[in-house]
Amino acid sequence: MQVLITGGAGFLGTRLAKALLARGTLTGPDGGQQPISRLTLLDVATPAAIDDPRVRVVTGDISDAAVIADALTPGTTSVFHLAAVVSGQAEADFELGMRINFDATRLILDRARTLGSRPRVVFTSSVAVFGGPLPAQVTDGTVATPQSSYGAQKLMGEILVTDYSRKGYIDGRTLRMPTICVRPGVPNKAASSFASGIIREPLNDQPAVCPVAPETPMWVMSPRKAIEGLIHGHEIDGAALGATRTLNMPGLATSVRDMVGALETVAGASVAARIRWEPDPAVIRIVNSWPGSFDAVRATALGFAADPDFESIVRAHIQDEQKR
Repeated sequence: MQVLITGGAGFLGTRLAKALLARGTLTGPDGGQQPISRLTLLDVATPAAIDDPRVRVVTGDISDAAVIADALTPGTTSVFHLAAVVSGQAEADFELGMRINFDATRLILDRARTLGSRPRVVFTSSVAVFGGPLPAQVTDGTVATPQSSYGAQKLMGEILVTDYSRKGYIDGRTLRMPTICVRPGVPNKAASSFASGIIREPLNDQPAVCPVAPETPMWVMSPRKAIEGLIHGHEIDGAALGATRTLNMPGLATSVRDMVGALETVAGASVAARIRWEPDPAVIRIVNSWPGSFDAVRATALGFAADPDFESIVRAHIQDEQKR
């Protein structure tokens, strides 16, 4: 079977690629496990080299129909659509966010429709689809009312995935991901970038700035659980999802204060002391519109799992980055 990962040069895309290659198989159109014969990584940037003959790299603009046609070939049976312009950037540049987060998603789904092969499509969405007045705990029935362009673009993508699945063009499933931390590397333009920075930078003997208040609620997930969830989401039988193709992923409800407290517990007070608290109104407005807790009953019943606590997330980051 042939698999496509959009955003294949990104942090999650690279980890997912390595996990799939190590796994070796995925559920195919016949419902049985089939060996992965080709894994295509599509991104505007060139991904880090992966020494495996099954890997094919396509570099180009994901909103270009010709690039999509090159990457999503007739033999593609599975698509992990991870590519996106992050929240802060999508808010600052509306046209760019619409082109990459919405137009490109439609191009991918339309390419699958034209091919007629009904691939399994895993689309990553976000808790940013929620906003405005919210209950203390968001449920599977809570209405999505995004308060950012990024959230609106992701919600429109969710609707497309559901409708294309209803029509039988794809076998889609949308996973609303919590904030993923701790991400390695350098900060990006996501409003949630600080959630990784306040852990990553102090552990690297560098100062970090927290732009939100300590009591700010967060719904988070480790990279390990994110990769597990993406693969598990692919493996679920579409019949178990029914007409509702969108799932609120289980996460860990915490606060920024407790995240810093976990860092101190794991690494010591001197490490946590490297964090400065400097409010940023633009970041606060976006982050405070997101829900801080979910009752992800449906996803949990389907076998998805959350991290047990934030200390385990910090320890996992240390272990994975030391290994890297």
